[in-house]
Amino acid sequence: MDLLSLVRDCRDTLTCKALIDHIPYSAFIGMECEQFGEEYIFRLPKNENNLGNPTLPAIHGGVLGGFLENAAIIHLLLKLDTPRLPKTIDFSIDYLRAGHHKETYASCEITRQGRRAANVSMLAWQTKKSEPIAVARAHFLMEQIIE
Repeated sequence: MDLLSLVRDCRDTLTCKALIDHIPYSAFIGMECEQFGEEYIFRLPKNENNLGNPTLPAIHGGVLGGFLENAAIIHLLLKLDTPRLPKTIDFSIDYLRAGHHKETYASCEITRQGRRAANVSMLAWQTKKSEPIAVARAHFLMEQIIE
């Protein structure tokens, strides 16, 4: 199935699993997504393979960054009226607290969308959304998906 068909299918069925499984890294880290009304909440399940510091234990910073970047890409694919392929121009993350070895959640917000570029802000938390473990911002080049 091509990307455009996957995006349409996810919008129609209100499930993101097929789209997440299409992105190898998202599938590898075990990423999941649920829709609540108009909002998508992304979930990174507790997984031994995602640990960076087994002593604490804490999620690897690169895994957390990859989780947020992939959440933003999937969010853009699902939210835009005309599906476009997001290509990362810039990604910046601020780690605010240790990401402990438990479920992690993320939400995304499109802060600016133009014809050729989009800006997205992301928030990651574990226990309370009001106590984020990381915030990130990304800029994407939006390329037309050719059918």
